[in-house]
Amino acid sequence: MKRALTTSVFICSQCGHEESRWLGRCPDCGSWNTFEEVLKNRTKKGAAHGPRSRSTANPVQLKTVEAEDDITRLKTGSIELDRVLGGGFVPGSLILIGGEPGIGKSTLLLQVLFRLASMGLKVLYVSGEESPGQIRMRAQRLQSDVPEGLWLLAETDILQVEKAIFELSPDFIVIDSIQTMISPDIQSAPGTVSQVREASRRLMEIAKGGGAPVAIVGHVTKEGVIAGPRVLEHMVDTVLLFEGQRTENFRLLRTVKNRFGATHEVGVFEMTESGLRDVPNPSEFFLSLRPSSVPGSVIVPVMQGTRPILVEIQALVSHSYLAVPRRTTIGIDSNRLALMLAILEKRLDMPFFDKDVFVNVVGGMKIQETATDLALCLSLVSSLRDQPLPNDLIVFGEVGLSGEIRPVSFWDLRINEAQRLGFSKAVIPFVDMLREDKTQENLVGVTGLRDAIEVAFA
Repeated sequence: MKRALTTSVFICSQCGHEESRWLGRCPDCGSWNTFEEVLKNRTKKGAAHGPRSRSTANPVQLKTVEAEDDITRLKTGSIELDRVLGGGFVPGSLILIGGEPGIGKSTLLLQVLFRLASMGLKVLYVSGEESPGQIRMRAQRLQSDVPEGLWLLAETDILQVEKAIFELSPDFIVIDSIQTMISPDIQSAPGTVSQVREASRRLMEIAKGGGAPVAIVGHVTKEGVIAGPRVLEHMVDTVLLFEGQRTENFRLLRTVKNRFGATHEVGVFEMTESGLRDVPNPSEFFLSLRPSSVPGSVIVPVMQGTRPILVEIQALVSHSYLAVPRRTTIGIDSNRLALMLAILEKRLDMPFFDKDVFVNVVGGMKIQETATDLALCLSLVSSLRDQPLPNDLIVFGEVGLSGEIRPVSFWDLRINEAQRLGFSKAVIPFVDMLREDKTQENLVGVTGLRDAIEVAFA
């Protein structure tokens, strides 16, 4: 019996770049010491690559192609998940869901499978980490009555998974997880760059060829990014990140990439004994335990995709006994904090050089937009003065280097959300005030940081 011929190649674990010899630095992504040796089986020239022969496609003019405007999305039965996806799963799409171990990725997808199977659809759950008995135990905890349309497959061989999908023809497929899938044609361990890339390629062909959406679970590294080659995120249509503290009950599902909807959308869930529950009003959820009349606390409406969410920013300013005062942030960019402190010291002569500063965004939210600059400055001033801000006040606006207040986008949606929750006063950029058709007494427009502080603490 002839032995299969193999060849040794080196693949970058960060970007998937392939070289015939080991290199210290990847010429593609610039990472150091990321090349790993992988053994590949040699194939004959002209042999078809993959389980099916490729069809011949001819180029066509774009104007002759009919747009698929009437695509019927597959509703998941979860309002928050459908919002993040842009209205539901698109037929033939490949979705990647990443998150830390134990955060609830498998629970979320298993609940989706329950709902779809209850609608009369045939769904398949492929697990490379749990046995069917273990999945059954978890299913009983989530729902006592398991629908008949839910099929299980405990397999790590991607070729066997592909065969089962062709025979069963399910309407929706879940792969848990992509790092456990292996291809016999590649002589490397599960989870390596070559294995993940090959498994993802085959799953993409299944989704595009069969029309059934495929959701794959991905692990994340200690840096918070999805493990495996970056090409994995480029291949899929949608990338979702499941975030939250395992010691807390809430979870955030964030859109990183979506070819069929808005990016940076956020869905909020609450982990209960019976699984994940939608939180349709996250603003009330985040503000439910807000203390009253506490210095350093301020409410700011932030935009997460197309949804305004009210979050609380807390600041604590105390005297420092260190040579270099501490600057600690949770949920906000530390460079943004340093910039706001410099503006307050330079433009308003407020001493922060000998103060320890701690800033926290309550609820685990991560804020990146500049509309929170004014709220951050007011929370710092409030803690420095030990003077609380009014409980019914919201603040938003971008702060420039000269201390001016710049306008922000979606200001009307932010104000409407605040008024719906009972906030009666808002300090906003003066330019946004000019856009209002009618004058409202509860809206105060400011042009500079000094004016905003005087109005807020009046």
